[in-house]
Formats: sequence, C-alpha cells, structure tokens
Amino acid sequence: MNYETTVKGSDSRPYQGEGDAPLDETIVDDSAANRTSKRPLILIGLLILVAIVGFFAWRSFGADSAPVADRDSQLPTVTVIAPGQTTVEGTITATGTLAARRETPVGVVGEGGRVVSVAVEAGDWVRQGQVLATIDRSVQNQQVRSGRAQIEVARSEANLAQANLDRALQLVERGFVSKADVDRLTATRDGAVARLRVAEAQVGELQARNDRLNIVAPAAGLVLDRNVEPGAVVGAGSGALFVLARGGEMEMLASVGETQLASIGPGAPATVTPTGSDRSFSGRVWQVSPVIDPQNRQGTVRIAMSYAEGLRPGGFATAELQSGTVVAPVLPESAVLSDDEGAYVYVVDSDNIAQIRRVETGMVTPQGIVIDSGLTGRERIVLRAGGFLTEGESVRPQLAR
Repeated sequence: MNYETTVKGSDSRPYQGEGDAPLDETIVDDSAANRTSKRPLILIGLLILVAIVGFFAWRSFGADSAPVADRDSQLPTVTVIAPGQTTVEGTITATGTLAARRETPVGVVGEGGRVVSVAVEAGDWVRQGQVLATIDRSVQNQQVRSGRAQIEVARSEANLAQANLDRALQLVERGFVSKADVDRLTATRDGAVARLRVAEAQVGELQARNDRLNIVAPAAGLVLDRNVEPGAVVGAGSGALFVLARGGEMEMLASVGETQLASIGPGAPATVTPTGSDRSFSGRVWQVSPVIDPQNRQGTVRIAMSYAEGLRPGGFATAELQSGTVVAPVLPESAVLSDDEGAYVYVVDSDNIAQIRRVETGMVTPQGIVIDSGLTGRERIVLRAGGFLTEGESVRPQLAR
C-alpha cells in the first residue's frame, strides 16, 4: 500500500517525498532573510543619530556666529580712501576787488568860484600840469590889471627919485648941494624902489591866485572819476572834483587766509581774472598786509598791475598766486565737512568705528582740497555721505577704487 504525505514548512511549500529539501535546511534560509531585512533600519537609525548630533553642534557653534553675520550685514557701508601725500604746486586762489594802486584825489586849491569849463572826462589820460577845469576869474583879472598899474606908478616914482639923486651928486662936487640933501634924495630913491618891488610882489601874488583857480593834474595818469560840471560853485570845502590813478597803475586787493598768507611774499607772480571776463592779466605781489582781520582771520595781498582796458577799479576779480610747492594730503571736496568749530573729516579706525578728526584746510586745487594739518595721509577717510554719520558709529568700510 502506498501513502502520500504532505508537510508544509515555514515558507508553505509542500514536502513531497524524497526529492524535496529537508526541513532543517529551510529553517536556515529563513534566518538569513531576516538579517538582510534589518540592515535598512540600522542605516536609517544611524542617519537619524548623525542628524541629531549635527543639530546640537549647530545649536552650540552656529547660534553665536549667525547674529554676528546678520549684525555686520546691517551696518552702513561707507566708501573710504587713503589719500597719502601729494606734491602740489603752491597755487593759492583768492578773491578781491580791483582798485587804483595810487589813487589821487584832485580838488580846489585856491579860493574857488564858479566853474567855467571842464576839459576832461572819466577814462581820459592826462599829463602832469594839464588843466582839468577852469574857474571864473573875471574879478581876479581886474585885480591883476590894477596891480600892474601900481607897478608902473611905483616904477615911475623910482625912476624920478633916481634922476634927482644923480643930479644932486653932480652938484655936490661943485658945492651947490649939501651932503644932507644927498642923503635925503638917496632915501627917497630907496623908498621908491621898495614900493616898486612891493607892487610887483602884489601882482605876482594875484597872478598866482589866478593860476590856482585852474584845477590841474598833479601827475600823469588816468581820470577815474569826475564830480564837477560847468556852472557849479566850488571852494576849499567842495571835496575831490576829480580822482586820478597815478600813472594808470592798478592793483587787486586779494583776501587770503591766515594760514596761506605766510607762504606769500612780495614779488610773487600772480594772474588776475576779472569777473565776467575771459581775459587774464599778469601781476606781481607788491605788499602783504601786516595785519590779520580778527573777524574772518584773513589778510590782504596787494597785486600790482599795469593799466589795461579790462581792469576797472571797483570790480570783482579772482587771483591765482604762486607760492612754491606743498607736500600734503589732498581730499575731494565731498570728504571735507565743516561746522561752527571749523573743518573736519570722518576717519574709520581699526575697529571700523567712525571718528571725527579736525583738520586745517589749505589751497583748493583741481585735484581737491589740500589738508595743511590734522592728517598724515595713512588714515581711512570717509569719501562721501559723512554728513549722515555720527561719531562712534560702527560702519562697514569699502575702499574706493
């Protein structure tokens, strides 16, 4: 009798006789499969552990650095420059007014009177002794005529006295005239000669007074102003009737700062450009003011120039004066600020903090403003927007290119 038996293993496969695998072999294969299925779980656990460790490491190390980075990103960014030292030609630019170098007022010298004629206009050239205006002298001329008549009378008397004396001297030798008579006649002759001289002196005085009625130029030059017209009555208290520029020489009264004044001396060349003109005139410094104005701390430099048609006294002008070379930091105008205490700049220190540095400014050049004192040139200077900073503020500097 044959029997057929079916045995189910853990994998539910039937066991059919001798050709199938034994039961214990099937159990071994099931254990290896279980180990293989656990490997992904182990890897996932390791990844979770690494993530946890990384999270706590970030909390411990990154928590402090992140706010610093955020704080730095919020600081204002400023452009800075390190100016260094620059050799600058000593050119000082100054402003001022034009004037006559030797201004000469001309007024009434004599007793005055009514002006008959005026011979010149403002802008005319005159020579020394030229008549500028004439005053009526009709009365004075009559006085001169009267004086000249007195001269003739005195001369006649003197001639008669001399003739009487000559005849008496001839009669003395013959004994007809005494010595006393000769002495009397001599005294008479001397008196007549003296009266003649007095009359001549009086006429000379009258003539001199008449000549002084003519208003004449005391020196050659240019007529700058005319303050009289025909018909006006003038006298010693009438003031200046004419103003002359002696020799036509002009000058510019340039205002220069106290610090720059020390670098300018007499003889320094200068170029003067009147306002509104495209012409420039050469000149030379002939005087530097010995006094500084206490109000604006400036002095006056007087620049002499020959007369030219474009130079008008009273006009405004700009002068460029040569004062040698200067070695100093040069900053753009945007970097230099000012307040009631003077000029200053913002310096960024090693901790990136903006600090105010007081400076003294010098000449203004096409390259910028020369800093006479207060900087060495190695500092980091805020290039612009300094007016929006406050002292002690932290900044993020960026070097200008």
